[in-house]
Amino acid sequence: MASITADGSGSILSREKIIAGPGYNRWLVVPAALCIHLCIGMAYGFSVFWKPMTQLIANPAATCGNMSFISALTTTSCNWTVPAEVHVFETFIAILGISAAIWGGWLEHAGPRKAGFYAAICWGGGMALGGLGVAMHQLWLFYLGTGVIGGIGQGLGYITPVSTLIKWFPDRRGMATGFAIMGYGGGAMIGAPLAVWLMKTFSHDGIQGVPQAMIILGAIYFVVMSIGAFSFRVAPVGWLPEGWTQKDADANNAMITKRHVHLDRVVHTPQFWLIWLVLCLNVTAGIGVISMASPMLTDVFGPHLLANGGAGMSATAQTAAIAAAAAGLVGLISLFNSLGRLFWASLSDKIGRKTTYYVFFILGMVTYILLPTWGHMGAASLFVLSICVILSMYGGGFSTVPAYLADIFGTQMVGAIHGRLITAWSAAGIIGPMLIASVRQYQLDHGVAKNLVYDRTLYIMAGLLLLGLICNALVRPVADKHFMSDDELAQERALQHDKTGGAGAKTAARGEFGAGGVVFWLAVGIPFLIGVWIALAKGAALFGY
Repeated sequence: MASITADGSGSILSREKIIAGPGYNRWLVVPAALCIHLCIGMAYGFSVFWKPMTQLIANPAATCGNMSFISALTTTSCNWTVPAEVHVFETFIAILGISAAIWGGWLEHAGPRKAGFYAAICWGGGMALGGLGVAMHQLWLFYLGTGVIGGIGQGLGYITPVSTLIKWFPDRRGMATGFAIMGYGGGAMIGAPLAVWLMKTFSHDGIQGVPQAMIILGAIYFVVMSIGAFSFRVAPVGWLPEGWTQKDADANNAMITKRHVHLDRVVHTPQFWLIWLVLCLNVTAGIGVISMASPMLTDVFGPHLLANGGAGMSATAQTAAIAAAAAGLVGLISLFNSLGRLFWASLSDKIGRKTTYYVFFILGMVTYILLPTWGHMGAASLFVLSICVILSMYGGGFSTVPAYLADIFGTQMVGAIHGRLITAWSAAGIIGPMLIASVRQYQLDHGVAKNLVYDRTLYIMAGLLLLGLICNALVRPVADKHFMSDDELAQERALQHDKTGGAGAKTAARGEFGAGGVVFWLAVGIPFLIGVWIALAKGAALFGY
């Protein structure tokens, strides 16, 4: 690798090295983004590791259940408990938001290749280090690798493609970011079955091969994310799709600005905090359902999920069939969470971002209020369908918000602004599961029947969406005083070392898609479709097919 100069211009990772030339086709940046997001999206599939990790020591009596969390971090004499393990999920989601907020501004100047490669090192390397911690039976090392280092990889990887895609697709901002962020929702559909297969392949003496699975996945993710990082190209300053002008966007939506707000000023605008609340409230409601979807289904319906209420089946067979039905719901959730990201974000290009969020909140409130009714009626199919709609809007909220930010604050620093905004996800990731679990437990402790313990929680979620609706209604165009002047904008662009523009920008990226583009899309599309097939197969079990 070439030596790095003071401004980074001597490195093959630097932004100025990846400014697109005439032969590039903008549709090649989408599979590059998917390479990143399909890998870090395994975050949603980590639940496949929890139970096998509680059985790493052959003696089932050796459990850390009576040990404090601090003591469990270093012990090698007992099996970890699920509660001790699952905090790593909260850790890397929290670190995701923190790292995205910290390094978002750096990313705008460094470019997607450098940020994506560092994300590959952190997420792939963090998973491998976490696997080493499992092999050594050191919970602290699992947290350090997967939770902290992996969380940094999550944050960098999540925001890496956003600014690049929005600048390549000013005519289809929602669709472009929807494709990439769809990958995050679909990553578990690929990674979770692969992890299960690897754990089974490397199992011995009744102990599943968790460390081998994590180390191999880490290596795979490092390679795939690196391929994505090195495939990125950035649009030259002033580049526009052939035949498209900014006037086309202005004619469709008065909320789309042609100017740009600097990262340092964005937190001083009411619009940023209103959109922060919009995302946080939407995610809080959705992630609460994700965290409890499987037990919610079994608690509310139980044997009613089975034909004839499970009549003629043994208790063991009933339990297995109900578990299969719950697993089917998890598969459908993954599918709708993923595909909803592309559907809703693409729709937002037609109806506008603000209107799309109105749909999320109004339809969401209606759906949450109806869920208890479906439970009381024993209408399992309507219950499942409603949850799938909710999860499609949960995913759609993530994929629509980058385009919302670009509309309101401009495109120059949208990646960095997005990095600060997803701290809302970190907050929601703690609030949502905690809220639904605590209310459920409180009602169980006070004698409420299992099939009724979610009613109050679901009404609370509807109330949160009402608050989100109000916040969305208050979003207005940014005041002129917050936008960068022409001189400030020129200075910011100079930090990106982009010396193109004018004729260079007009002739860039007019190349053909070509056979290479087809191969690249197939390379990411086929694994994703396999994941979709697996999710559909699991979902079919829910309906007895």
